[in-house]
Order: sequence, then C-alpha cells, then structure tokens
Amino acid sequence: MRRMPAEFERHRGTILIWPVRPGSWTYGGKDAQKAFTEIANAISETERVYLCCDEEHYDEICSRFANNLNILPVIIPSNDAWARDIGPTFVEEDTDFTIHGTNWRFNAWGGDYDGLYKDYDDDDAFASRFCEKMGYPIVDEHDFVLEGGSIHVDGQGTLITTEACLLSPGRNPDMTREQIEARLCETLGVKKIIWLPHGILGDETNEHVDNFCCFVRPGEVVMAWTDDESDPQHEVCVQNYEILSSSKDAYGRQLKVHKLPLPKKPVVITERDMEGFVFEEGEDVREVGEKLAASYANFYICNGSVLVPQFRDPNDSVACQTLGELFPHRLIIPIEARAIIVGGGNIHCITQQIPNGGIL
Repeated sequence: MRRMPAEFERHRGTILIWPVRPGSWTYGGKDAQKAFTEIANAISETERVYLCCDEEHYDEICSRFANNLNILPVIIPSNDAWARDIGPTFVEEDTDFTIHGTNWRFNAWGGDYDGLYKDYDDDDAFASRFCEKMGYPIVDEHDFVLEGGSIHVDGQGTLITTEACLLSPGRNPDMTREQIEARLCETLGVKKIIWLPHGILGDETNEHVDNFCCFVRPGEVVMAWTDDESDPQHEVCVQNYEILSSSKDAYGRQLKVHKLPLPKKPVVITERDMEGFVFEEGEDVREVGEKLAASYANFYICNGSVLVPQFRDPNDSVACQTLGELFPHRLIIPIEARAIIVGGGNIHCITQQIPNGGIL
C-alpha cells in the first residue's frame, strides 16, 4: 500500500522551475523571476531546492544562486514553470518507506477541450525526466490526466478535490466519478475523498482545490472565504463550507474548518502586463481588466515556514495573521506575488514538495 504524505509533513526538498515562457510571464519572465528568487531562497533556509531549467538558462541560474549551496540547478526542459501540476506526485511505499514519483499525464489543463496552450510535450515529460535524473522510482499513471494542484491530502487517507476540475471533459471524460475515485485511492493510498463542487470561480485550471482549500493538519482545513454576498464566490464559499464542516475524514474525525479571507480588491491584468506578454498561436490570451483568481489559500508549507502570497491588499496582513495562528511553529513569510498571479497561479502552483519518507 502506498501513502501520499501531506504537505505539512517533513520534506527532503522542493521542486521549482525557472519562469521564462513569454505567454505566461511578463517581460521575458523578469518580473516573476524576482518572486521566484525570493521563494527559492526562503525555502532553501530549511530544505533543498531543485531549481529546474533548460540548458539556455542554466549558467544564469548557477550564477544567480552561486552563494546558496542549498539550491541545486537541474537541467530539465519544460514548456512552463508550474511545478505543482507537471512535477511528480510523490508517494511513500509502506514496505520500506521509499519515495516514488507518480507520473500522471499532463495536457495543459484540458487538452483539445479547453487546454491553455497547444505544445506541452516537455511539460508532460517533466515528471518522468525528473524522477529518472534524480533516481526516484516511477509510478506510471500516464494514462490518467491529473495535475498536482487538483488534490490535497492529509497524509492519513483523506483527499479533497473539486468536481469542476476532476470531472471536467478535458481530463478523463471516459471515466465515471467512481472510477476516478478508485484510481486515486489505489495510486495514492487514500480511503476517503471529499468532493467540493467548485473552487475559485474564474480559475483557468478548472478550479483547482489548491487555490481554495487545504489541510493544515489531520482533521483541520483552511478554506478561502468572502462575506460579500454580492460576489458570486460567496455562494460557492457557503456551499463548500457546509460540505467541509459536515464531512468526516478517513479516520472518522469531524473536520474543523477555518476561514481565510479572499483579497478585498480584485487583482486584474493591467496595460503594463499586456505590453509584457508575447503569446504563441493556440495559447490562451489575456485581456486588460481580466480578473485573476487571486487567493491566499495558494500558500506553500515548507519545513520551517509558510510562504503566503501578498497582493498589496488590506487582507494581506489578515491572511498572514490567520495562517500564523494555524501554523504556530512555522515562520510566516509574506511574498509579493502579483508577478506570479499574472501567469495564472501562485506560490503553491509553482512548488512541488518531495517528502522525507518514513516520518508522519
């Protein structure tokens, strides 16, 4: 039996990918690279960072992080920098606690149905290439479309996901919900799946759960929330809160639900942003004024800290305070994240943890 460890368990490292795709990252990635650098350095304080890139940018990264021995540049090509979704989902074998990397199929969040770009071959191959290069055995699930951001686990048999994503016609349209559940249970060693109808409305990943809700410890979750009844997101929040607060985990524990406010002000694409993009044919194109799916729930838990996206919003400090109360033994690190959200995701989306193995 396998087990997918929770993100709040001990890591042996984190995967990041250097952002350069001109259709995702403005001005050749220069804006985003500042945030990625801050994130890589923060994570490296307590765990190894595997910073992946193509050959063209290898020397630049080696030079930029030359004084940080806990950041290891690794040449593995990719089409974009969403390590959560294209990286391997790591599981632990209970026979010897060895760590294996699950290789799902990646189709750019929907393939021909509603995918965001046409050429994703390197993204699809990234998980297996990383495992081969770093010596991790591979769990081959390449006939099943899944992104790492579409699931969250507690490490004790419970998984949360959204129907909007996993039941999307762009994922595994020939499989029923029951068949998808069975596949996740078998591959990840989970026994209970909690389905939320929706995540953050407008999230172009078909509403990944990692932008809305996650486990902070067994039996406890934190979820995005708005009190604004005029916001369509409010109804989603209320419905999801009712589902979560009435759910039990795989051990029969009633879930304790904490609310994390959404930004008060909308985060939108500006004219400056648009001037910095270069879109390729067949790629999803942004527009001035487009509202982005900004959420503080897209934080990342690493060994010694929690990295929290900031949007120059009145709720930035509220989010940090809330998460500080939920993670009293970790340092809360606010990260200016607007340059990441213009690409379509945030801190959790660009990171993928490698669990330590053998430690609950």
